[in-house]
Amino acid sequence: MPHIDLIKKVDEVLDGPSPLCIVSAGDPVLRREAFPFDGQLDDGRLHHLVEAMRETMQKTKGAVGLAAPQVGIPLQLAVLGTSRELDVRLTEQGEKPVPFTVLINPSYKPVDTRHTASFEGCLSVPGWQAVVIRTDRIELTCDDEAGRRVEEEYSGLAARIMQHEIDHLAGTLYLDRAEIRSLSSLEEAIQRWRPAGLEVAARELGFTLPGPKSGG
Repeated sequence: MPHIDLIKKVDEVLDGPSPLCIVSAGDPVLRREAFPFDGQLDDGRLHHLVEAMRETMQKTKGAVGLAAPQVGIPLQLAVLGTSRELDVRLTEQGEKPVPFTVLINPSYKPVDTRHTASFEGCLSVPGWQAVVIRTDRIELTCDDEAGRRVEEEYSGLAARIMQHEIDHLAGTLYLDRAEIRSLSSLEEAIQRWRPAGLEVAARELGFTLPGPKSGG
């Protein structure tokens, strides 16, 4: 996409409603690899887009990440972070909250062979969740909003969110990786399977969880 076309698209999105409109599955932008960021947007426009995506994510209940293609912009940009409400629950459970993070041109590689399973949802596939098995610890490489190169290891929830958002930038939805027999309405996932646990869900719905060899 020529730079001027991308700038026009970003301006159209930013001039639209706030919070930004989320693109739903079926829109081709979610199935195409996003363009690398190479300075197409000036600093002010990039900052405006990041802040608009941050506001949209934080005002959408349950959201922990948002990729630019989800607001119709085919750019290698994503934001993520847990809400204050979720931070409290995570801390009570002995897990680490995920601070607000900007990913530009991100990539990752597994650090070890450990995999974990968890229900995931997506703003672009509203009303549904399914179990996705992902590597538990990754080495992330990306640029931040200021253009600084970041190379850091992440594990647990942060690693899962990053993999989910980086998938979006490659035209991949979480359903492409899901244990499809686990597909559940949001209500069923939250009210039935979250309290029951993944082992019960796997047994009752007929899907496989990672075994000892993969560290699950």
